[in-house]
Amino acid sequence: MIKEKLTLAEQTLAVLSEHETDCRLCPRECGVNRKHSQSGFCRSGYRASVSHGLLHYGEEPVLSGQEGSGTIFFSGCSLKCCFCQNYQLSWEQQGREVSDEELADMIMELQRQGALNINLVSPTHHLLAILRAWILALKQGLRLPVVYNSSGFEKANVLRHLEGLVDIYLPDLKYHSPLLAEKLSGAPDYFKIASRAITEMYCQQPRLKWDEKGAALKGLIIRHLILPGHTDDSIRILQWIADNLSLSIGISLMSQYHPCYHAPPEIQRSLSAQEYRNVLDQALAKGFQNLYVQPEGFTSEEHLIPDFNRPTPFLWKVKD
Repeated sequence: MIKEKLTLAEQTLAVLSEHETDCRLCPRECGVNRKHSQSGFCRSGYRASVSHGLLHYGEEPVLSGQEGSGTIFFSGCSLKCCFCQNYQLSWEQQGREVSDEELADMIMELQRQGALNINLVSPTHHLLAILRAWILALKQGLRLPVVYNSSGFEKANVLRHLEGLVDIYLPDLKYHSPLLAEKLSGAPDYFKIASRAITEMYCQQPRLKWDEKGAALKGLIIRHLILPGHTDDSIRILQWIADNLSLSIGISLMSQYHPCYHAPPEIQRSLSAQEYRNVLDQALAKGFQNLYVQPEGFTSEEHLIPDFNRPTPFLWKVKD
């Protein structure tokens, strides 16, 4: 299996290498030459920029388990929501450039620490550097499932080249409304693009599969962060998933919204318990079989917003 993935990763890198000098990896299609240190919307260059690589215990239970998800947080973003809870990375570019060898070493160290998977957070704009490091890691014996953890703002024709490499897709599906997507992410075509991308992910990994301990090995888990005052948009997203994909894929309904960065006045509050319950009731009524939920309300002290200025950005307790 490792040998097959290595061959496939090398072939994929060869096909996608044209983006080094004319980068159109994401829907922004800036066309910059990364080899000449040009940076586009994502402000990323030839090498990957990484903030943290750590065992993460706050993902969905099938990803974190007791051992933790081997999570690598990349700097920059191809979407950049104005309310982003990871704004220190997406907008402020916190992190440091790493060589391909350093990134591969980071991946292998997480495997040695007992991670359940390698979880690539916001990987799209660093995909070429990730592939180069991925090849090095496979040569060193990488055997863990790889999680592609993204905003959903992806090009389906790029994702198509990742078939057989990505084991678990973990995309957001943020908005149905073009007006909302334009106001909060400057991407009025978000749903049109993300729905195509997620359909491609579903074609590659249509069924969740677990090991004997309940850890995910393959599949698709769609995350949706419910925004205060916009539950109707959330319900439209659930309807689209039910109509176009499958009731057996993973759905993660998130109540953790907290005003961050430049959130506009209309969402300058937390989500209410009743708003979350309204969306959750719709998901239950539709019959989704693998539904991951959060508490129906967070206090300001309990919110899950990380601080990437800390060595450990998250506050929850980790295993001893």
